[in-house]
Amino acid sequence: MRIDVALAHRDIDAELGMLHGRMQRPGDALHGLPAIATTWHDFVLRYREADGQFYVYVEDTARNRLAGSTVFHRVFEIDRQAERYLRSPHSRYASAYTRRGLGSAVYRWALHAGMCLMSGPRQSVAAHRLWMSLARSHELLFVQMRDRQLHCIGSPIEPAMFQDLDTRMVLLGAGWSPDRLARQLASRQIQQVDERK
Repeated sequence: MRIDVALAHRDIDAELGMLHGRMQRPGDALHGLPAIATTWHDFVLRYREADGQFYVYVEDTARNRLAGSTVFHRVFEIDRQAERYLRSPHSRYASAYTRRGLGSAVYRWALHAGMCLMSGPRQSVAAHRLWMSLARSHELLFVQMRDRQLHCIGSPIEPAMFQDLDTRMVLLGAGWSPDRLARQLASRQIQQVDERK
């Protein structure tokens, strides 16, 4: 995987503004979405499922705007059995809401709910920093994708192997262990990589 994603060319604030407009429009698929119970003040998490993917929207109710969203994508590159346990999250947050822990809170909600998260082949510096932070409290595995199967790389990981676009990270959700994931994936090769500090 590579840490080389830059989002400067995208107008994320405008994208989120359009999404929030749809959320206010009766009859739109985004209108009236159910909320996730949280203890957050001034923020509401709303979610939906479409085409087997999970969408979480972070709404700032005090300012009547969408702070950001996270999509937990299906992982199409691996077999359908693994697809049931792993999701690849991708987030976008308005500039006024970055570095406030909102993305981290959404990822933690998913992990606490028992979802296992797999990185994409590329990450931004901020996304990689988030994953390393989450690895302090959730088990982190390094894997490679070959022939629609996951294979453990082992530890320590070589820089050249890390740079391979087939290399991914997996964060284990609540109730999961490397052994349990290995059994579910019918693989004995997944081992824990301790990234806790």
